[in-house]
Amino acid sequence: MTQIKTILLNAIPILIMIGLIALIKNDYLLLFVDVIIIAIAFVIKHEPREWIIFAAALILLPIFEYIFVSTGAEIFLRRSLFGVMPIWLPMLWGYAFVAIKRVVLIL
Repeated sequence: MTQIKTILLNAIPILIMIGLIALIKNDYLLLFVDVIIIAIAFVIKHEPREWIIFAAALILLPIFEYIFVSTGAEIFLRRSLFGVMPIWLPMLWGYAFVAIKRVVLIL
């Protein structure tokens, strides 16, 4: 039961960030809010060298997303980053990878 609770607690920042997508229409404001949420999440729980996972996802995922979008299989309506995807998406991906790493270690 504590494993499920810990997994859910790690998912809260991501769920909040996803929920805010529909509420905050300005991509730059949403990016700012996501940065604050991630900073708070890292203050609450931060493990050594997690920043490497965060940074890798922050850099690599937009590249992969750009390639994927260029195939035409996916289209974003919000295109504030490179004219292709929302600017807040790499931030969300970055923290999602940290959360995934934490969940894998829990399991």
